[in-house]
Amino acid sequence: MIKKAMVMAAGVGSRLDPLTQKIPKPLVPVLNRPVMDILLEKLKDFGVEKVIANTHYLADAIKNRYSSNSPVDIQFTCLYEETLSGTAGGVKKCQFFFDDVEDFLVVSADGLHDADIEKIVKSHKESGCIATMAIVAVEHDEVFKYGVVVPSSLYTVMEFQEKPPVEKAKSNYINTGIYVFNKKIFDYIPEGETYDFAKNVFPKLLEAGEKINVYKIYSYWSDIGTIDQYIQSNKDALNRKVMIKNPNIMRKYDAVYSIGDNCDIQEDIKIVNNVIIGNNCKIGKNVILDNAILWDNVEIADNTVIKDSVIANNSCIKSSLKNEIIGPDKIVEKDLVK
Repeated sequence: MIKKAMVMAAGVGSRLDPLTQKIPKPLVPVLNRPVMDILLEKLKDFGVEKVIANTHYLADAIKNRYSSNSPVDIQFTCLYEETLSGTAGGVKKCQFFFDDVEDFLVVSADGLHDADIEKIVKSHKESGCIATMAIVAVEHDEVFKYGVVVPSSLYTVMEFQEKPPVEKAKSNYINTGIYVFNKKIFDYIPEGETYDFAKNVFPKLLEAGEKINVYKIYSYWSDIGTIDQYIQSNKDALNRKVMIKNPNIMRKYDAVYSIGDNCDIQEDIKIVNNVIIGNNCKIGKNVILDNAILWDNVEIADNTVIKDSVIANNSCIKSSLKNEIIGPDKIVEKDLVK
């Protein structure tokens, strides 16, 4: 039904610092797989054949992963934005890519979900609207973190509220960053300006009398934009709340864990609760891993406890950690456990 899509992948990912110091947010791993791998596979399974991504921060990492010898068999194009121009501004720069189609998908690179893209597209086609937005319900006391969408009984947008106070929120539905657009959307995005969908385009559509179709998602959706959300998303993936292809998931007593390839792990380590170990890791003797996420090429010294922590690529941990986020290429000597 739709053969072309855009992935919005230009964000800096500052709220994930220090994890994003050397890799862009779309390549942050969930269950040992870059979240953008998971997204591109989902698009391919739906039938999308060609994808364009706008890039900015550490753009070469994305270009190099998907432009040649890509782990996902899909035709991929990158557009580098020297200066960020907002969500809609970035899509406008990719207008040339969609010249030969009527409708196309736009998705955020940091969304992890089980949304049924086929049903979203079908809803868009049947609505006849210029735009369709997938929305999801969150806990009412969480609405202040998000852009709130107030839908009508006819599944169209009545109003938007940007991060409203809980007591003033008119809905607990939020924008997921999954869109289907008719190419007429480009008429509402000026050339060469910084422009956002939520702040500019969607209000402009409503003012012009255009209807915005909404599709309610009842399956899993998460934005990995913060450290807490990133940790929770990995936990959810481990516990199969969101389906990711071919996960190497194991269970032992109350522990759920996944171990990457080519790891050197001593037999006497103890795994507690939810643990992910990346590729090429080396775990010493008498180590306890408790709610820990280790990226690739991490080394853990003997007799250490890693609890409620995330350790990025190529780090060497020589002492125990608790509630720590360790960036890439770090050597931790001092005992940080209080």
